[in-house]
Amino acid sequence: MTPLFSLRSRFWFICLFLLSTQLLNAQWAPLVSDGDAAQRIAWWREARFGMFLHWGVYSIPGRGEWVQWVEQIPADQYAKLADQFHPQRFDADAWASIAKAGGMKYMVLTARHHDGFALFDDPGSSFTAMKSAAHHDFVADYVKAVRKAGLGVGLYYSPLDWRFPGFFFPGIYQPNAIELREQYERQLDELASHYGKLDILWFDGGGNEWLGFGGVEFAGGWHARPKDKPYSGSFDWQDVKTVAHLRQLQPGLILNDRTNAPADFRSREGDGALGDFDNQHPWELCTTITEGAWGYQPDAKVKPLAQLLQLLVGAAGRDGNMLLNVGPRPDGQIDSAQASRLREIGQWLSLNGESIYGTRGGPWLPGAYGVSTHNGKLVYVHVLHPPQDSRLVLPTLPVKVVKATVLQGSDVAFEQTAQTFILNLPPSSTDTIDTIVKLELAEPWTTSAVILVPAQ
Repeated sequence: MTPLFSLRSRFWFICLFLLSTQLLNAQWAPLVSDGDAAQRIAWWREARFGMFLHWGVYSIPGRGEWVQWVEQIPADQYAKLADQFHPQRFDADAWASIAKAGGMKYMVLTARHHDGFALFDDPGSSFTAMKSAAHHDFVADYVKAVRKAGLGVGLYYSPLDWRFPGFFFPGIYQPNAIELREQYERQLDELASHYGKLDILWFDGGGNEWLGFGGVEFAGGWHARPKDKPYSGSFDWQDVKTVAHLRQLQPGLILNDRTNAPADFRSREGDGALGDFDNQHPWELCTTITEGAWGYQPDAKVKPLAQLLQLLVGAAGRDGNMLLNVGPRPDGQIDSAQASRLREIGQWLSLNGESIYGTRGGPWLPGAYGVSTHNGKLVYVHVLHPPQDSRLVLPTLPVKVVKATVLQGSDVAFEQTAQTFILNLPPSSTDTIDTIVKLELAEPWTTSAVILVPAQ
């Protein structure tokens, strides 16, 4: 701590840190707390950016991954899509190459979505890629290609299966619900036992929040179960037991929070769920590269580069990751417009990645100006909304700033007092997407403390 800062300033700074920590701890239930938790997820927090892939028989009609549910297609009729599933242009190495070109560090593929179709081999199910027209295990190729590319290997899995009435009414159809649970346990065992080391298991559609699909209750009349009220009937997913077995088979695996079992990281879904800063719990924003569904739609509009980059930067500045989804075509190829946008993101990251990869959010909290990230003695101010007069005023840092430069650019004049830190941005440096100012500090920023940026 330098003499530049008064005792009052330091007290104000510490109070902000304690207040923010209390609010964050009250926000969510605890995650895993074992001794290996921090080490297990360290690589993932440094990676910051990954690729999500929604692909299955729902890609054939091209109306999104929820097409069976939305259009209420009978299960036996929907199952016939497997007879058409023969993606002759599937190339897992090409997927991994596009992810690397996009600057992504890990990938997550929908091994099985809510429709019940598995992209892997399960001898106990008739609705798998091995029993489709393709007669192929796509998860095997995917895992091999992703590992060869040096990326983190992730699989998405949904315990929910629309073919099982026991999911919707687990009390009345409990034998069927138990059959669904047995499929869940069996298929997780298949994935964990036959494909080598996995890095991420991304759950969806599980846990008591989903069980019963929102459900109906009878209390003086039928009504929908409130969204914030978990299922509390006699059926039990037995997630804790199943996940414990999964961790025995894959000790380094990290899991998200969409089951009843303790998880390694939190999930936020959709552009609008970017949310608040949180450096107390690992978290990830998952969203789509296109407007609309997660699964393939032939006319889906690809989001603008600026929108996607500001989401990525916004997640990093809030101390989270971003998992960006693409929906490969029925033939297995990633649509050219989506691939092109990913390459544009990768080009931006090739120049500015040091401000994203390996960083943590802060020290300044997000504000009207944008966000900040840091790594050791370096702080990156991401000015997403430059002030009209090019003079950015922030609360001071309790560490001396020795230099400021525009990333990949010229020096930036600054003033640091006991109360304020002012950056005088050169007009020519203003980037329409993200002006990044790199600050060199006299000592590393190793605290998890954060500084509130008042509204201007």
